[in-house]
Order: sequence, then structure tokens, then C-alpha cells
Amino acid sequence: MRLFQETNSDWWEVEALYDLCFAPGREALSSYRLREVVAPVAGLCLLLRDDSGVAAAIRFWPVCVAGHDVLLLGPIAVHPTHQGEGLGGWLMRESLTRAAHLGWARVLLVGDEPYYQRFGFHRLEGVHMPPPTNPARILGLELVQGAWGGVRGTVVQYDPAQDAKSAQDSIDQGSAAT
Repeated sequence: MRLFQETNSDWWEVEALYDLCFAPGREALSSYRLREVVAPVAGLCLLLRDDSGVAAAIRFWPVCVAGHDVLLLGPIAVHPTHQGEGLGGWLMRESLTRAAHLGWARVLLVGDEPYYQRFGFHRLEGVHMPPPTNPARILGLELVQGAWGGVRGTVVQYDPAQDAKSAQDSIDQGSAAT
């Protein structure tokens, strides 16, 4: 088994894995609305390959909660022939370590707390996904201690134009100070 960063040429093979592992209509979920027209965080989209193809894959997407950048984890899937081998855990640990090294402070996912708590995820109070998401399945992880403290609100689609505006405002403020 070999670990790779997903490339554009892997996209459809990974999508086929997600189609195999998830129910039809997965793209109708509210989390997919947050991913529309936004590129995934390339350095965190990983896959595991063996001689027969993609055995497991994970993706991350930028979103915002109350003006704070957040990583939305998902989907993550393991091919049925490899389930129970620890590949999902391997991808989780590796990708979360990389996210911390890239400077991300907080991660969000929609999933089962009993499964994801072993990776440090816990239920988030006051953070809301667009409907029809079950609030008990909204989980968060702090990559920086206290990163979720005081962060409350609705998860919204990441706006790269807002990031550019914030960067320009910082440049403008820096120029004014000199």
C-alpha cells in the first residue's frame, strides 16, 4: 500500500470509489453544497493505492463559520475489499497531521461521534450545517488548542474573494502604518 497526494488525474477514480462506498444521491447532501465551485485543499486530499487501484481516499474543503476558516473533512472512504485493515485511520491521522503543519486550526465533519472521537472529534454546540443535517452529527477537532472556543454560527461556503479582500486590507493597513 502506498500513500499519494491526489492529483487531477485521480479525480474520477476517487469519485468511483465514493460512488461504490456511499448511497446513491450522496451529492444531494448539504455538505456537497458547501463544496460547489470551491477547490479542495490539495495538500490534504490523499489516497492509498495498491496494485489494483485506489484502496482509500480522503478529501478536505475550506469552509467558514462566523468568519473563521475551517476545514471540512470528507468524504473519506475505504474500498470494501480493504475495510477493517486500518486504512481509514491511516488517512485520518496522516491528513490531520498535515493540516496542522499547514497552519489549519480547526476541522469539521459530519459523522458518527463514537467512531470519530478516537481521532479527537467531539460534538460541536452552536455550529450549524445547512439543513437537513442532524445536529448530533456535527463534529469538530481542534488542531490548535482553543481554536473552536467562541466559534459559533452556520457553516457557509468558503469565499476566496473574501480571502483576497482580507489580504488586501492587511496590505493597505500595513502601508498606512509605515
